[in-house]
Amino acid sequence: MKRNTQIFLITMIGCLILGANKISAQTTEGTIRYLRTQNWAKMMSGLDYISKNQRDRMMYMWGNRSEWKTYTLLHFNATESKYEDSEEEAEPGNEGWSNRKELFFMKRDFKANTLYDGMYLLGKNYLIHDTIVPPVWKILNDMKEVAGHICMNASSVDTLRKQSIMVWFALDMPIPTGPDRFIGLPGMVLEVDINNGAAIMTADKIDLKPLTSELNVPEKIKGKKINTAEYTLIVEKQMKERKAAEEPWFWGMRY
Repeated sequence: MKRNTQIFLITMIGCLILGANKISAQTTEGTIRYLRTQNWAKMMSGLDYISKNQRDRMMYMWGNRSEWKTYTLLHFNATESKYEDSEEEAEPGNEGWSNRKELFFMKRDFKANTLYDGMYLLGKNYLIHDTIVPPVWKILNDMKEVAGHICMNASSVDTLRKQSIMVWFALDMPIPTGPDRFIGLPGMVLEVDINNGAAIMTADKIDLKPLTSELNVPEKIKGKKINTAEYTLIVEKQMKERKAAEEPWFWGMRY
C-alpha cells in the first residue's frame, strides 16, 4: 500500500511538472516577497547549553515582544535566482533589529550549478563562490495551499545549526529554488518552517513579470573571497565561541 502511494505521488508530481512546463514563459520569471517571522522565545528554547535562568534574563531584556517580522525578496527566472532583504518594512519599529544595511544576497545559477553569496558576519564582508550543494530532502505526502499555489511538503535537517526544516514547494512552479539556502526541490519553495516556528518564511506576494536588473549583483563590493567550506568553518568557530560564553550562537548571524 505504501509503495502504491509513493508511485501515485511520483506520477502526480511528474504530470504536474509536465503541465507546468507548458505554461507561458512569463510565469517562470518574477519576484516573490516573503514575510519572515522570527520568534525569539522559540529560538532561545532550542539552546540546550544555556541555563533556564540565563534564557529568562535574556527574554526579560527584550520585554514582552518575542516576534519580529521582516520582508525578503526572491527574484527568479527559469535558470537563476537571487535572494535578498527587502527595503520595505513589514512592521514599524524594526529599524534597530534589521540587517538590511548589511551585505546580504544569495545568487544561484542552476544552469552553471554555481552560487555567489555576499554575507556580513562579525564585522566583515565575505564573498562566497562555489558549486551548488542543496540540502538533503525527504519529500513527504502532505499538501496545502500557499499564496494561491498547491504545495507539497519536504523535510531536512541542518546538522550544523541543529535545525529541523519543513518546507512547502509549489507543484506548478517547477523551478528548484527558494528563499535563503532552501533549494533543490522539484518546485519553488513558498514556505519554510525552522524548528517548529522559531523562524517562518511565507510567500505573501508573487509578482510574475519580466525582470530587468533584479538578478544582478553589486559589481564593486569589497569582501574576503572564500568557498562554502571556508564559510562553514567561520560559522562553526563563531558557534563554538558563543556556546563557550553561554550566549545564543545566532548573535551576529542569520538564524
